[in-house]
Amino acid sequence: MSGPLIIAVPSKGRLKEQVEEWLADCGLKLSVSGGARGYMAEIKGLAGAQVRLLSAGDIAEALDSGEVHLGVTGEDLLRERGGDLDSRALLLRALGFGRADLVVAVPKSWLDVDSMADLEEVAHDVLARTGRRMRVATKYLVQTRAYFARHGVADYRITESSGATEGAPAAGAAELIVDITTTGATLVANGLKILGDGVILRSQAQLAASLRATWSDGQLAVAERLLRVIEARATAHDSATLVWPDSEGDEDLIGDLVAAGATRRPNGVLAPVDRIAAISLLLTAKGRGPVTASRPDFVFETSCAPFESLARRVKN
Repeated sequence: MSGPLIIAVPSKGRLKEQVEEWLADCGLKLSVSGGARGYMAEIKGLAGAQVRLLSAGDIAEALDSGEVHLGVTGEDLLRERGGDLDSRALLLRALGFGRADLVVAVPKSWLDVDSMADLEEVAHDVLARTGRRMRVATKYLVQTRAYFARHGVADYRITESSGATEGAPAAGAAELIVDITTTGATLVANGLKILGDGVILRSQAQLAASLRATWSDGQLAVAERLLRVIEARATAHDSATLVWPDSEGDEDLIGDLVAAGATRRPNGVLAPVDRIAAISLLLTAKGRGPVTASRPDFVFETSCAPFESLARRVKN
């Protein structure tokens, strides 16, 4: 008999709150064992699943090692594990929260430095003047090295940051930094600016699956139930149902609506939210109406792309 599907979610902070809100919005209540400080939980109504509460960094490590099947963590942390992420984990859904950019930031006083190409010139100049390489303070060693290599910047060395990275240039510990920022306000407060082409990654929280975990048919079945609910809720957020009184010629009209971006439904069409007005106006222009738009709670499709991708990868 196979064990439970193991799901890791953040154990603290704003990301934990956002994950709980997201699950609740999907009708999936997270119940923590052992009170607020517990490290085990369950998702009400999802039998066969076990939830572990870990730090975001530990979730990335657990997905990498195959200790958990599914996890929610930042894409920046997943990519910082090094190597080919696509061989270790499958990104199933970007969740739209936990957003942060991994950026290259330099002192604002470097007036002529606006791009990675300019940075290469600075690196050569620092080496010629001082005999030492330009210092980059960061916690993101893997992504920094890969990004600098892609831009041909070689004359630098990394100073690992254990504290507030943005303060390193002012403290004389580094010439520039690579760090995560959400609004950029902290960088500005420390006299730094982001290079024009210095955004390494636009990160956000991701629901990811481990490709190194052992997957049984039973665990896949639980994952399918979970993913179908998540996808049904996500589709509902992005859609509206349009209905109108039946009229002759609707069959021909449906084809026009589908061409405009709608999906046929037995009682009307399902339209993307950004096409509601356009499709409704197409209907009224054809003499159909009144047109009523309503937002569904869930839209369960016959297929589920994230699960199908997962099943293909873990069964190979």
